[in-house]
Amino acid sequence: MSELTKEQYIIRNFKKLSGKPWEMYVITRVLHKLDDPEIEFICQQYINPPTNDKDYYRADLAFPTLKMYLEINEKYHDDREIEDSIREKEILEATSWESYKIPTYEKKGKDKIDKSIKKLNSDIDVFVNILRKRKRELIASKKFVAWDYEAKYSPETYIKRAKIHVNDNVAFRHQKDAKKLFGYKKGHTRNSYWKIKGFNQAIWFPKLYDNKDWINRLENNSATIHMQKKDLSTLGRPDHEERVVFAHNKNVLGQTVYKFIGVFAVDNERTNETSHYFNRVDKEIILTKYYK
Repeated sequence: MSELTKEQYIIRNFKKLSGKPWEMYVITRVLHKLDDPEIEFICQQYINPPTNDKDYYRADLAFPTLKMYLEINEKYHDDREIEDSIREKEILEATSWESYKIPTYEKKGKDKIDKSIKKLNSDIDVFVNILRKRKRELIASKKFVAWDYEAKYSPETYIKRAKIHVNDNVAFRHQKDAKKLFGYKKGHTRNSYWKIKGFNQAIWFPKLYDNKDWINRLENNSATIHMQKKDLSTLGRPDHEERVVFAHNKNVLGQTVYKFIGVFAVDNERTNETSHYFNRVDKEIILTKYYK
């Protein structure tokens, strides 16, 4: 898929709401009332929620800039989806985010009836005010970062910050951009593994879902990678350098992205000839050491 402009990205977000009139109404009204191009939003985004009852959850409307997400509760809500298709998608780290719920119905005895538009609009106004308050708080604490669509995918953004962290949901459109954080200066590349010169580390771009030859899994609340071949053939022993992992995912618009999920090391106790295990040893990388 070709590169999208910010305008195309925004418009295509709404395609996912087709056939969901209540969600469409609430989401579009929230965004029109908010009317703030500095606040990033994503519709129908999978996240790792603050609670640990699920490995992932689909937020109806997410605000990464504010670290908040909205659940729109309808009378009849079917959130079932084939698990493997979810694993392929980009899942945002949201364990420190706050959630807010807007129900589109009211209970009348044992029945659920549609909420009036007047009441629904009132609920939406309350939520929009909460979003505005959160932005003011972040500005006051000098933690607010305005949404810059292009800068979000630029390695220069993170080189200037001098670090990357799992909670920042760092992702790149191309492997070369992830590798630039570690001194790479060449063009496009499609290798799944690249050793960082001068360090006992390598960058790994695994597909953490079933694919042509591999059965790869994120386990233990994203803290463990389990890797094996579909035919269960011998893998041999893995290299013992740390692996800086940028997982191969599809974002909400179907674009390939490489998302930073942490630094992993071989679990020697569990790893054998047909199954490799890697445990996360760090959620953050300080980048300055790669430019000395």
